[in-house]
Amino acid sequence: MKPKTLTIIAIVLSTVMMACAQGGKKEAVIAFYNLENLFDTEDDPLTNDADFLPDGANHWTPERYQKKLENMASVICLIGKENGGVVVLGVSEIENRKVLEDLVATDKLKPLNLGVAHHDSPDRRGVDVAFLYSKDRFKVLDTRAFPVITNDTSFRTRDHFLMTGIIDNTDTIHCIVMHWPSKSGGEQRSMPKRIAAAEAARRIADSLFAADINADIIFMGDFNDNPTAKSVKEYLHPQVKMKDVHKGELFNPMWKMFQDGIGTYAYRDNWDVIDQMIISYNLIDHVRADSYQYVTTKVFRRSFMINQSGSYAGYPFRTFAGGAFQGGYSDHFPVYIIFQKNN
Repeated sequence: MKPKTLTIIAIVLSTVMMACAQGGKKEAVIAFYNLENLFDTEDDPLTNDADFLPDGANHWTPERYQKKLENMASVICLIGKENGGVVVLGVSEIENRKVLEDLVATDKLKPLNLGVAHHDSPDRRGVDVAFLYSKDRFKVLDTRAFPVITNDTSFRTRDHFLMTGIIDNTDTIHCIVMHWPSKSGGEQRSMPKRIAAAEAARRIADSLFAADINADIIFMGDFNDNPTAKSVKEYLHPQVKMKDVHKGELFNPMWKMFQDGIGTYAYRDNWDVIDQMIISYNLIDHVRADSYQYVTTKVFRRSFMINQSGSYAGYPFRTFAGGAFQGGYSDHFPVYIIFQKNN
């Protein structure tokens, strides 16, 4: 047989083997998305939602609310679609459980058969964190809320929300969605509040590790700080290089993203990575061939989610800008992690 023929055969066999290997993998997508003030149009006397009423400052009419729901659904249904779609999605800046029930009932999300896990936080503005999950692929075992306690007794913020469940009847994971305090009042002045949030998150991790050193843990949320910030780096304390992670420790894949200039949120012409996902060692320990393992982290962005012109060209196309209704999506881009395992 001629050498050229042997080469062709080798290439064909290699291609077939690669296809078979890829076909033998199953993928799971875990994501987070700040929905930028997903409020309903009804007055809640227990929270400060006056701006999001039909006669409020934002003129939040049923038509605008419906537009917001449809926009959010348009993004969510596409996140990780090429990898099988989202199995778990953490969300922030949602008013209550009802807005999520309305969201999953939209035409674009109804076929995904999404469930809702929600906790009503004490935040004065009434915004919560929560989860959407695929009822076909994820079974919820338990949910718990953890308060963020600061030295300011008058301050109330979002609780951290833990959802434990089983993916595809095999892997038990602990997902924690968070929305850390903002930089209102200045970055340094507000830093102690984000440090308190980081300490609360670290206590959750340590508690889970104490019960099982091999626990699969995924933190996600709007940290209002970059991966290099003191709150994240020193208090939640994830490793930033995969080779440095050991059992009982966390890994922050968003650090490299930030170093590479990739962002999830734009402010004053700077891109930040305040939307972060942090995972435990066990999810990057590739010895476990029969369990889901970390592959990569991505920011989800499509042209329709981005301002195409004007002074904010290239920024996320948001719902409101300068107090004016834009009819866009969110001021944040979603982030997601792809996990993979053998079938």
